[in-house]
Amino acid sequence: MYDSIVIGAGIAGAVAARKLAEEKGKNVLVIEQRSHIGGNCYDEKDESGVLIHNYGPHIFHTGMEEVFSYLSRFTEWYLFGHEVVAKVGGQLIPVPFNLNTLHMVYEKEKADRLEQKLVAAYGEGSRVPIMKLRENEDPDIREIAQYVYENVFLRYTMKQWGQKPEEISPEVTGRVPVLISYDNRYFQDKYQGVPKDGFTPMFEKMLTHPGITVKCGVDCKELLKLEGDIIYFKGEPFAGDVIFTGALDELFDCRFGRLPYRSLDFKFEHYDEESYQGHSVVNYTVSEEFTRITEFKYLTGQKDANGTTIVKEYPFAYTGAKGEIPYYAIPNEENQALYEKYRALTAGMKNFHLLGRLAEYKYYNIDAMTKKAMELAEQL
Repeated sequence: MYDSIVIGAGIAGAVAARKLAEEKGKNVLVIEQRSHIGGNCYDEKDESGVLIHNYGPHIFHTGMEEVFSYLSRFTEWYLFGHEVVAKVGGQLIPVPFNLNTLHMVYEKEKADRLEQKLVAAYGEGSRVPIMKLRENEDPDIREIAQYVYENVFLRYTMKQWGQKPEEISPEVTGRVPVLISYDNRYFQDKYQGVPKDGFTPMFEKMLTHPGITVKCGVDCKELLKLEGDIIYFKGEPFAGDVIFTGALDELFDCRFGRLPYRSLDFKFEHYDEESYQGHSVVNYTVSEEFTRITEFKYLTGQKDANGTTIVKEYPFAYTGAKGEIPYYAIPNEENQALYEKYRALTAGMKNFHLLGRLAEYKYYNIDAMTKKAMELAEQL
């Protein structure tokens, strides 16, 4: 009945399913464990009519024309330059730390001198990881690095990851560098924004195709069974392609132990006022137990809601307990070795494909995941 099976209706699964159905003529079954499509990008209006992102803020950003063009088939966009500020003492300063931040922190003469040194050392427009900046031999540059490390990076990182920056992979610490530029945007990509009507309608359009069947609220292990190198679907050998986007360790009942992830606890609050913080995202890099507050109206551009809704994010270590969601893989040699043991269990199944953050135990932005899903579907 089905040529291909896709496990998961997030961005990886939805893009792959659409490409297979539309361009390859496949009859595709999409199995989603949650009660809704869209993965962590899922959004909906809360009881006050404010469009919220249920699993934390998501901003699409890309410089890849083909990715932007492909997703634009399923949505119009609310485009904007996403800006984030950090609350440090009584100040709200732009992050990533940039030349504007530099001039807010230091008096003019010193800031001018430090700016010249930064440009000379790294070049205008460059992105410098904080750990690299701390290694500079110039004491003035190390002073900047120490300010950023203590006021922007250290406590935020320890809250987010439960580790000191020195213990974390450079792949993680390099995601928010020091920016030698006056650009206050959090990303520097050409296209930045969110789907005009929300992420969920974009996914609905993507998955609406005569060749796609979506089953939500279904655990794939109820229908699929992996034995040796054979995939069984409803008890019968399945010869088609299976794209798996879920947690690989949980597919095999964590037989080698659970892969470590960081999770998030979201606390939503509604206020009967026009604005709560005047910004879409404020990071709490020094104070508070939460890492950031998102005010959704500034993120979505929504004008037709009364009051405003915010969400506070509290990171914690994922345990696999009911209701917890694995958000961020923790890359290091030990965890990668554990992941490889699970990946080896699928090596003999040539028609079983791993795709996505959980299946690959790897961090992806939305655009990179879209691109990879497009490429996999094309290969198949």
